[in-house]
Amino acid sequence: MTTFEEAELCFPHLNSSCRKTMRSHSASVFIYLILSLISLITVTLNLLVIISISHFKQLHTPTNLLLLSLAVSDCFVGLLMLFQIMLIDGCWFLGDLMCALYYVIAYICTSAAVGTMVLISVDRYVAICYPLQYPTKVTQRRVRICVCLCWICSVLFPSQILKDNVEQPGRYKSCSGECVVVVDNVTGIVDVLLSFTGPIAVIIVLYLRVFVVAVSQARAMRSHIAAVTLQGLVSVNAKKSELKAARTIGVVIVVFIICLCPYYCVTLTGQDALLNTSSVLFVLSLLYSNSCLNPIIYALFYPWFRKSVKHIVTLRILKPGSSEASIL
Repeated sequence: MTTFEEAELCFPHLNSSCRKTMRSHSASVFIYLILSLISLITVTLNLLVIISISHFKQLHTPTNLLLLSLAVSDCFVGLLMLFQIMLIDGCWFLGDLMCALYYVIAYICTSAAVGTMVLISVDRYVAICYPLQYPTKVTQRRVRICVCLCWICSVLFPSQILKDNVEQPGRYKSCSGECVVVVDNVTGIVDVLLSFTGPIAVIIVLYLRVFVVAVSQARAMRSHIAAVTLQGLVSVNAKKSELKAARTIGVVIVVFIICLCPYYCVTLTGQDALLNTSSVLFVLSLLYSNSCLNPIIYALFYPWFRKSVKHIVTLRILKPGSSEASIL
């Protein structure tokens, strides 16, 4: 006999089954649609970035290699959101091992994204503060090495943090259908310091320096605005461009902190156990949404991205020699 209580269980035939999170049908459909839309947009935008930078030779620059790394990690995050959608009702049906692997891959992708953002901040710092030395300091070979090291560290560190959860899947779950991993307090604090606090500090310090340089250049631009020589106009335009870049960087910092702070604050304070499923879902969705915003902030502001998208959508990239097309 099926009772109302049995209908709320993830596995009605098990006494140890977790209970589903009960919502109205309209609320469930709305949440499914929103998360599915975010996932689709995230994967699509990042795939466009990956195809653009990989295909067109003009885009094979050190900065774009970093954008490519960011797009790869963000694309995987978009795909992982499909698993997060499965947890909307508070039930996990793919088994304990898949649960542990899901969290490991999520940690890897998030760490790689954060690490790449640090590399991008270093790249922009050198480009704006030391423009004459940039071509010799930031080469494609060095960027490839840095990206490889970033991904290696992103794989090794989370794998060690969640080692016990992978070796003994489901050891921390309290009922059947629960997908949860646990790390000790010391490891959790180290994780927050290396994955969030440290990178945030580096990014803010570097970008503040960039902002100071941009402001000083803007003041110099205003003091020489009356110049009418061609050389003066070129200088003015260059300084305007740098100030615009500084403003964009400010947006990047704010969005990055807004998306990541709630998750890491919950992790650091250990309040995740006190949150209900809806709150946890919101925190994780906000974290994943950053991967959707990254290609918008880093790529859509570049004219070459819109141009390359036209080539991709119209299938001109399938023509012979399309990789040599003028995109810049």
